Amino acid sequence: MIEKKVPLREIYVWELPVRIFHWVNATCIFFLIISGLLIAYPPAILQADGAQQLGYWFGYLRFTHYTLGVILIVNFLVRIYWMFAGNKFARWNNYVPLTQRQWRGIFDTVKVDIFLLSPKPIYDIGHNSLAATTYGGLFIMLVVQAITGLCLWSPTAEVIGAETFQSLAFSLGGLMVVKQIHYYLMWCFILFMIVHIYLVFYHDYIERSGIASSIIGGWKFIEEPVAKEYEEELAKQEIIKKQKEIIKELKKEPQKEEKATQSN
Repeated sequence: MIEKKVPLREIYVWELPVRIFHWVNATCIFFLIISGLLIAYPPAILQADGAQQLGYWFGYLRFTHYTLGVILIVNFLVRIYWMFAGNKFARWNNYVPLTQRQWRGIFDTVKVDIFLLSPKPIYDIGHNSLAATTYGGLFIMLVVQAITGLCLWSPTAEVIGAETFQSLAFSLGGLMVVKQIHYYLMWCFILFMIVHIYLVFYHDYIERSGIASSIIGGWKFIEEPVAKEYEEELAKQEIIKKQKEIIKELKKEPQKEEKATQSN
């Protein structure tokens, strides 16, 4: 745990689009799970003889489920765009362990979070490597859940592309198989939410970096050495960027001279 005497630096980590994605995503998934469970297991009272008094409740429930699913898909497409347009912490390469440093971070975090072999937390400004890789797996789950959901919707949907998803459903083994995949993935999302909430508060307690509040305001409190290392890395990247721009301009000079000669 960080002692209060340790100097901390406030760094803006999560940009507004990332924070909006997180809360829209969390809200949609939560109510999709609730509506999905009601669709899979309708309450007994709603199956009784007096159920008709409630009106077209199941139709509204299905409509709500489909609407939330569409919002989730659109929200995820925006997040994919921001993986390329956002800052360093939002980029796609955070979620795929491509470097030795990322793999080392995964193993170190497992030792702290799961096996409790070290009392010293792993400090990262953005997501730690284990969390980022887990979110990468979550994104894949979102894609599969969206596709299977569209396949289940396609028989009753009168929209462009519905036939494509109908064909896909039959190629996967039929609607029952697709339904089972969709159902079991729902439980994977439930498990993820439980673990995710626990780890957020666990890291907020041991690190004292404001990880829980950062997804609301965007700022985290980072140890001075880690913040200084981050700033030095940014400075190096800026130098490399300027050098590339200079080289690009130097390559254009002969072309400009050649055009000027031809015009004369």
